[in-house]
Amino acid sequence: MKKPTVAISACLLGRKCRYDGTDNYDPKLLGKLEGCELIPFCPEDHAFGTPRPTMDLIATEEGTKAISNLTGADLTPPVAKYARRFFDEHPGIDLFIGKDRSPSCGVCSARLYDRDKRLIRSDAAGLMAREAIERGIEAWDAEAFIAAHPAPPILGS
Repeated sequence: MKKPTVAISACLLGRKCRYDGTDNYDPKLLGKLEGCELIPFCPEDHAFGTPRPTMDLIATEEGTKAISNLTGADLTPPVAKYARRFFDEHPGIDLFIGKDRSPSCGVCSARLYDRDKRLIRSDAAGLMAREAIERGIEAWDAEAFIAAHPAPPILGS
């Protein structure tokens, strides 16, 4: 029987690839994924290195863009290119687990702002997550996945 293949934000595995050079290692999540084939990804680290300035999702006339908080530059193209290539190179992915609230990896928790940085919504999909969803891959924020998949009861207690 084939092991489920899971695309997972690399920071959740302990890779120090967050914008500030830290990680989001989550042993509880990894315990729930035991027996799965894990394929890590981090579009922002790949495109911009670590550490790096933060970015936010901004609603524009052309659609949602990832905009640098430091320079105001549109960072969407390299992130979107990475996402397309990642899924093209890994066509058998069964499940996508992204880091909550990430403008790249958040599944339904990324914050979307208008051009004046007023919050429009906080349940948007990040750029990488959106690519997974558009490809029909089951997608979860890490925190929601943990909450929806509780630990089995301990027998005899």
